[in-house]
Amino acid sequence: MVLALSLVVAAGLGERYRDTRVEVARLETQSGLTVPERPAKPIPRERIEEEARNAESVVRQLTLPWAALISTIEQAVSGDVAILQLQPDAENRLLRLTAETRQREAMFSFVRRLGEAPLLADVHLVSHQVQREDPQHPVQFSVQASIREPR
Repeated sequence: MVLALSLVVAAGLGERYRDTRVEVARLETQSGLTVPERPAKPIPRERIEEEARNAESVVRQLTLPWAALISTIEQAVSGDVAILQLQPDAENRLLRLTAETRQREAMFSFVRRLGEAPLLADVHLVSHQVQREDPQHPVQFSVQASIREPR
């Protein structure tokens, strides 16, 4: 008898709980607290692959030894050379520098010091040009080097 009475009470409580949950869901939806679930749109494979390539590119940029590169360049620069532009290419592990000096010998010394740096390989002068429109006629030049893996 007690068991039967307990089952009737449990069934009544279960039905009341279900009704209360339905009412709570209705009130939440009505008040804007929840948004009815919408099926997720499938993402095209091309977009996923593009995002993966972008992420890999960012990781390559972040894994460049930035501190060592800057330190290497600072050690090679003398008071006669001014760095105008620094362009690392993380994918190909190349570094391209644009700089300016008033004396050609300072340009050659800078390239030589970069070539002696353990972090850089295949350092060479790509181009140079005397800036005739500037009254001091500085030499603007570009240097390219391969970035070695840090040891």
